[in-house]
Amino acid sequence: MEAGHTHYTPATGIPALKQAICDAFERDYGVKYKPAEVTVSSGAKHAIHNVLTACCDPGDEVIIPTPYWVSYSALVELVGAIPVLVETTEESGFCMTAEQFRNAVTPKTRMLMLNSPSNPTGAVYPVEALEALARVAVEKDVIVLSDEIYDKLIYNGYTFRTFASFGDDVRERTIIVNGVSKAYAMTGWRIGWTLAPANVSKAIDGLQSQQTSNPCSISQYAAIAGLNGPQECLSEMLVEFQKRRDYVIGRMRSMPGISFADPGGAFYVFFNVSQHFGRTLPGGVVVDNASDFCTALLEQAHVATVTGDAFGAPGYVRLSFATSMEILERGMDALEKFLS
Repeated sequence: MEAGHTHYTPATGIPALKQAICDAFERDYGVKYKPAEVTVSSGAKHAIHNVLTACCDPGDEVIIPTPYWVSYSALVELVGAIPVLVETTEESGFCMTAEQFRNAVTPKTRMLMLNSPSNPTGAVYPVEALEALARVAVEKDVIVLSDEIYDKLIYNGYTFRTFASFGDDVRERTIIVNGVSKAYAMTGWRIGWTLAPANVSKAIDGLQSQQTSNPCSISQYAAIAGLNGPQECLSEMLVEFQKRRDYVIGRMRSMPGISFADPGGAFYVFFNVSQHFGRTLPGGVVVDNASDFCTALLEQAHVATVTGDAFGAPGYVRLSFATSMEILERGMDALEKFLS
């Protein structure tokens, strides 16, 4: 701001930030993009909306594995396309198989929306499972929107692989969505981006120029500082999240009447509470579904969670461990007492 970077910028981002995004992606994952293939947006959600608006027509089908981030289906519907929800299971680690993907494809299928690591489940697709999905995408000529916003939050025993890395035939059908909100904890700065084939980026660029003029100029320079600056902060943050994750799932494994798949990334535990349905709590409150469970947990134990109904997974609840160990310890004590 003191340097005067407070004016309009190019509609799709300043050249220095686009170059920083390309350099960081090649540094981290060995995949090359050109600045012309980058569009900087006002957050990753804006980037997703851009992709859907630029690529989908009314009536097109968009495949979404469930559980899914709550905004996916709403953003698909906003452009007149049709969300096709494919259910995954706790037993599969909440990962869609290539066979499920192939079976969901119809002549109207335009896109697959994939999120690994996942919000709300924390699921990280194994590399071989991702590659199998990539082969189906090529076979069926389906665009893949790969939301990789949690790519820097990967825990011991799990591996991240960008979807664009499975060959040129996959890369030309892939649109990567990412940003600085998770890796650099810059949620309020509202900077996200897409990495996409040049023709897709050109369509997104034309759209965004009419929507927002440009992403916040000050935030763009802040994002450059994050991407080009020292990266030790990412490792330090991951160490702390690993501690929190291990503590939370360690406590929850011994709690009665719940189950979950261990999260391989992000900062959530997505746990099944359906065994508690039908319980009558103090005050005569009856728990009939996950929303009732979350409300009762908030009102009686003062623990805030989110119902799985919002994520297309009735019977489940999302818990975030993106907070201090002190709060997590108090929260786990209260959750354990509530469940007992």
